[in-house]
Amino acid sequence: MTDQVPSADLPDDGSPGAPDDAGAGSGPGTIAVLGAGRVGTAIARVAMRAGYRVRLAASGDPALIDLIAQIMAPGADTSTAADAVASADLVVLALPLGKHATLDGDTLAGRVVVDAMNYWPSTDGRNPELEAAPSTSEAVARHLGRSAVVKTLNHIGYHELEEQGLPAGAPARRALGVAGDDPDATALVRGFVDRLGFDPVDAGDLAAGVHLQPGTPIFNGSHDATTLATLLREAPAAVGH
Repeated sequence: MTDQVPSADLPDDGSPGAPDDAGAGSGPGTIAVLGAGRVGTAIARVAMRAGYRVRLAASGDPALIDLIAQIMAPGADTSTAADAVASADLVVLALPLGKHATLDGDTLAGRVVVDAMNYWPSTDGRNPELEAAPSTSEAVARHLGRSAVVKTLNHIGYHELEEQGLPAGAPARRALGVAGDDPDATALVRGFVDRLGFDPVDAGDLAAGVHLQPGTPIFNGSHDATTLATLLREAPAAVGH
């Protein structure tokens, strides 16, 4: 997400739906959010508002994560990351991006994984791997070689995520780009974005996620679907393409 704060481990770092229908056609029923900071807990709250069941996990003391959830995301279950992922239909990464290398690729194998992270050298420190990657999501995907990684939710502030969601078809509904290499995974994530209250726009393959990163016109603004699609068409070809 857009805010330059750590997005996991500590508190500082939509459209409604029916839980019973959450797994039937319109999207997954259970979301695992890895990261219990301001970004992760905001995603958890909005997902629960949209009718999803949410499991929240982070790397800290489980008792502390449970306390954070009680305060910041009441209604979310807390567990270890492995347990959260095991019962989830979709996994959202809301960690500081520099911690992506600590993720267990075996645990996330076969999962659709939403990369909602951004590279902030001022808070995460400099990371040569991320700086050399054509897009940061491709670095994440290399680490999670058996997961379907999809880039989205990084170019909206956590407070905007809660405040700006609107029902489908609402005038001036905000749009979010969705980039990924697996068509089924990106379709699943577009449904998730829609249920959270935003128009999902196909941003292309995962390499095109570079156009959603900090410093780009898409990252720096708030756009409806038509404007976002135009910005994506006008963006230069992703590095390596």
